[in-house]
Formats: sequence, structure tokens, C-alpha cells
Amino acid sequence: MTDSATSEQVGGSAKPSDVMFYHLEYQPLEKVLPLLVEKTLERGWRAVVQAGSDERLEALDSLLWTYSEESFLPHGTARAGFSDQQPVYLTTGDEVPNGAGVRFVVDGATPASFAGMERIIFLFDGNDSDAVAAARVQWKAAKAAGCGLTYWQQSDNGRWEKKA
Repeated sequence: MTDSATSEQVGGSAKPSDVMFYHLEYQPLEKVLPLLVEKTLERGWRAVVQAGSDERLEALDSLLWTYSEESFLPHGTARAGFSDQQPVYLTTGDEVPNGAGVRFVVDGATPASFAGMERIIFLFDGNDSDAVAAARVQWKAAKAAGCGLTYWQQSDNGRWEKKA
């Protein structure tokens, strides 16, 4: 995807997505997700964050408003309205009302398909054996769907290292 791609061009993709796995070991989701979403918005892309539960969705909603004293990440949920206008849309489902091309999958959520998005990014807790097992299942499913796969792991200094 080029930086100049519009959300309509990105979101309308019928090819399998590029799927990235971020293995969190030294920093929690609450530290990593806002930074990745920031980078997504800096590129002019829209995003969907798919959480595994309503409770996690509410926590992420609060987090994205308050994670930094210097800034916030503009976002919304179905309950807040104007879903089609949100640069970042939070959900527990598969909808993409904002034309996003990037889907962040967190907290055990499972996308219905690997098609239709430019990128799908799984973030999982490497210290949780169930989360690691679930990520392995998603890796196999994405591979079977013909997706491009990338695996990133945190080093002990918190930097990301591409492992696959």
C-alpha cells in the first residue's frame, strides 16, 4: 500500500491481506497499540481495532483518549455514532464502516476473513500461553488463505525484531 492510497482503495481490496503478528513480551498492549495506531494515521490510513470483548473495547476506548498527555488518537465506536467518519473505529465485530484498510486484532478477537483489508495486525501477549496458541492458529489460517505473513518479536530492550 502506498502512502497516497485512499481508504476506499485500501478497504476495497479483494486480495488476501498482509498479516503481521506482534508478539508482546516486554511491553503490554496498552503501550504498543497506541504507537502502532499513531503510525497508521501518520500514513493517512484508517484503522479498525477489533477487540475480543465489550470490556476490552471500553478499556481501549478510554486508553486512546488518555494514553499521552501531549496527544490523543481520534476514534469512535458504534455507540458514539458517526462510525463512517472515524479515523479509528473500535469494535468487537467484523464491520468496517470507516473504509479502513488496516485491522488491529487484539485480546483474542478473530476476524471472519483475511480478505478485504490491506493489513491485519495481530497483537498478542507472549506471556499468555493461550494467546500464543491462538496466534499460532491464526498464523496457520492466514497462511492457508494465501496471505503474506510477517512475525515481529520484542527484544529485551523493547525494540521490534522481524523473525519471519
